[in-house]
Amino acid sequence: MLKSLHIGRYASKPEDFRKLVEFFEAIGFDHVASADRRSAVLSAPLGLLSVNALSPQYPPEVLDRLKDVARLVVLEVTNPDDVFAIAQKMKLKLLSDSASPTSGERSFSLELPGEIVVTVHGRPEPAAAGIEGKLNATGKRFAIVLSRFNSFITERLLVGALDGLRRAGASDRDVRIIRVPGAFEIPSAARTLAETKKYDAIICLGCLLRGDTAHYDVIVNEVTRGIGQSAQETGVPHAFGVLTCDRLEQAIDRAGLKMGNKGFEAALAAVEMANLKKAVRSQEPGVRRSKKAISSRPSAFSKKPIPPARRSHKPKPRRSK
Repeated sequence: MLKSLHIGRYASKPEDFRKLVEFFEAIGFDHVASADRRSAVLSAPLGLLSVNALSPQYPPEVLDRLKDVARLVVLEVTNPDDVFAIAQKMKLKLLSDSASPTSGERSFSLELPGEIVVTVHGRPEPAAAGIEGKLNATGKRFAIVLSRFNSFITERLLVGALDGLRRAGASDRDVRIIRVPGAFEIPSAARTLAETKKYDAIICLGCLLRGDTAHYDVIVNEVTRGIGQSAQETGVPHAFGVLTCDRLEQAIDRAGLKMGNKGFEAALAAVEMANLKKAVRSQEPGVRRSKKAISSRPSAFSKKPIPPARRSHKPKPRRSK
């Protein structure tokens, strides 16, 4: 007889409503319907109705908050640590937190706006096996293409990139720095370096700031497309360390202040991709043999002329007179 289940919650304040919707969407709920700005329908992959008895092991203050079962929501997630990090970022109040030493399952309760208590439980899923590149730059060669435009920012990116390469084990003599006038010239220089096949990875560093015209959008698209195309067609990994910011303050934050250093991150990405390329090739030994076998076959477009078939030189039989 049962067809569907719908549980509604009310928030008396508009700011509480917005924060509730923001939290549920951040942890994976789908926003399937919204009649107006004061209502929202959210769906989960699986819904269950749970009936429980309160455990006396909870602290008294937690029991008082859980007695009103009408405002209790229980969520099972694949990784409770991620939800906990979201809750901390949104500054939600933590009521309880526990983890099982045997199963590794974690359970914690949060107090959301509108006097709603959410209990989140689950255990992290094991990561699937795969091939990864190591952060070891020993013996590898890298080229850094650096834009001189906005040098106040790009030189900071260069310092971060060199720091990242040195920390990974790269030697200064194995790192070559190429300076170009602006970000638009980065793809051309990166492709020229990649085609030499002397470098294991190319690191592209630059800074673009939005202006009052469409020039910014044109340059950003061309630089991004050019770097990606160079990496795909040459087979040499390219690390993207070009900042695309609206304001100078954002670029400064991403060049060594609040948001870290994008040059440092690009250098580590280059090291990992260089090692990943080597690891993938070592896992596929048959690729080289197949290429060699294909190259040894005669081609229809070969420049060498195919020698004509030899004719038989046997004397023809004479007719009798």
